[in-house]
Amino acid sequence: MVDTIVMIHGMWGGSWYWERYKNFFESKGYTCVTPILRFHDINPKAVPPAELGTTSLLDYTDDLEKEIKKLPSKPILMGHSMGGLLSQMLAERGLAKAIVLLTPASPAGILALRMSVIKSFWSGMTKWGFWKKPMRQTFEEAVYSMMHLLPVEEQKSSYEKFVYESGRAAFEIGLWFFDSKKASKVDDSKITCPVLVIAGKEDRITPASVVKNIARKYKTVSTYKEFEHHAHWVVAEPGWEDVASYVEEWLKTHVQ
Repeated sequence: MVDTIVMIHGMWGGSWYWERYKNFFESKGYTCVTPILRFHDINPKAVPPAELGTTSLLDYTDDLEKEIKKLPSKPILMGHSMGGLLSQMLAERGLAKAIVLLTPASPAGILALRMSVIKSFWSGMTKWGFWKKPMRQTFEEAVYSMMHLLPVEEQKSSYEKFVYESGRAAFEIGLWFFDSKKASKVDDSKITCPVLVIAGKEDRITPASVVKNIARKYKTVSTYKEFEHHAHWVVAEPGWEDVASYVEEWLKTHVQ
């Protein structure tokens, strides 16, 4: 049976940034599905819907669960950034054959607030009520935090595709200790499938020190790999093929 990989994008993103990975893994025989999160399929230049601001991680996860249950068998979940956290939440629900976490956001219980992370979200988090409003990084923040290893022209072309993100979701991830619902909480005892955790040594928005703690959370089933010459945008940075090839080899040996 051909394995299906569900590729889950992160904040401000869409299925567009999986193009290289989708082509790579389909060439290896996998079926790849690239869903778009709620309210992320809009024109980047359009005014975002107000409802986006209060959309929870739990809303995203519920939407994805419905799509995953339509598949003929449990898929491999591959999540980047916030998509990595959503993959953990879905795996907790028993919906994954394995999960591949690419520079993932961390669940409740892991403190991720480093100075570089605060700088990455500064323009959004310093606006009162950001936790109930749509938010988007400035170009300078996006380059600093995620795309500093990309060629300049690709930084610009990628940023032009960035849409607004849920302030609520950002709050649930970064300030989970204030969230009464603990939306980003993941019970590690319920994740029994193989877990691959990928970090970039030069990552500023999900620093390797934080990502390593995610791997420790799932230590009985996880593999941790840190790439020295990579940052956050491992899906398209120069040398992305090295990361994708490592993932493919890991899948060969860990997924039956």
